[in-house]
Amino acid sequence: MREIVFDTETTGLDPREDRVIELGCVELVNRFPTGRTLHRYINAQGRSVHPDALAVHGISDADLADKPVFSQIVDEFLEFIDGAKLVAHNANFDIGFINAEFTRLGQLLIEPDRVVDTLALARRKHPMGPNSLDALCRRYGIDNSRRTKHGALLDAELLAEVYIELVGGKQASFGLEVNTSEHSTDEAGQQIAITLPPRPRPLAPRITPEELQAHQAMVAAMGPKALWVKLDQPSDDVKTG
Repeated sequence: MREIVFDTETTGLDPREDRVIELGCVELVNRFPTGRTLHRYINAQGRSVHPDALAVHGISDADLADKPVFSQIVDEFLEFIDGAKLVAHNANFDIGFINAEFTRLGQLLIEPDRVVDTLALARRKHPMGPNSLDALCRRYGIDNSRRTKHGALLDAELLAEVYIELVGGKQASFGLEVNTSEHSTDEAGQQIAITLPPRPRPLAPRITPEELQAHQAMVAAMGPKALWVKLDQPSDDVKTG
């Protein structure tokens, strides 16, 4: 299962007039970060950053002057999120801005059933609140000391940790099957399988010849219908003659 946790920063609060100026995305596979991220600053195409927004994220008009416009990064963004669920905190805000940018470019909109809102999850799990991103970081012991101002990538990274806690994703599954392979991660954060070869020299038996003889004598004394006798014989599906 692939999910993209993302966040945006904008010039203001009105998606009809304001623009996305920062985009941060973090990839999760089976609720674990892969290390793949996408982070872009975006030129607002003449829309000035509102003073209230500037106070929140600290991104000025001058910071954006040489950055690409949304149409220049949209293909990269679409490729990164392709086939994945999208996870955001107060998702209506972020999706509203992304869909407004998509509308300007004639792109298909992101449907609501593709989106997970961590604010809604948090309100159900912690109805007494508070459920801001900072409050959830404190609740789950996640270090957010770097968050002196809002930033799309940092907020997405913190939200990924919060989301994993909200859904209980850190609980590893228990597997009882025998497996001769293990998994590691390559430099790109992709999981790779490592096949374990057989031992070059079998381990020495931990049972002595005397103990084996005593066990065989005990089984013989149980009679031909004893369970141990059946276990020592090959089953019908593995007999060859």
